[in-house]
Amino acid sequence: MLNAADDLLVEQGFAATTIEGIATRAGVAKQTIYRWWKSKVDILLDALADDAREALAWAEPAGTPSEDLTAHLHRVGAFFGEPAGQVFQALLGHAQLDKDTAVALREGFLLEQRERDAAGLGALVERHVGEAPDRETVDRLVDLLLGPVHYRILVLGGPVDDALVEATARAVLEEAAG
Repeated sequence: MLNAADDLLVEQGFAATTIEGIATRAGVAKQTIYRWWKSKVDILLDALADDAREALAWAEPAGTPSEDLTAHLHRVGAFFGEPAGQVFQALLGHAQLDKDTAVALREGFLLEQRERDAAGLGALVERHVGEAPDRETVDRLVDLLLGPVHYRILVLGGPVDDALVEATARAVLEEAAG
């Protein structure tokens, strides 16, 4: 059912995606979907959380902090081209118009992803500078890390290229080193 929701959103867009369409695509009765989710937003939020957990995961260290950070930023950029990234963009757009969606997105997926990003970046910074940063520093660095990528994709509609990734990683590591 989650895959059916993803597929329909990518094919038809947010407005045309319905519970009825998801049920038909998944080969289940509409009541089956309503047993688990109360709206298409709820099923899309679950699909996003499920897919993004792996796509946006921080990889085990494989190189220098700079190499690992640029690799992660490339994964984040690539995520937006995947169905889960398109679901994320649709939910962000809908959240601008619907307070309940905004709250559910912030208190669910975004909060959970923020914690994963803080843990991953905190560990990387600790490797880079030799000591664990405090949470306030990590939060500031997460903003610095992801802000340019999100701005490029969500506001400008442009790609995440090597120049952006390298400049962002360099700025984060320089700020972390203080």
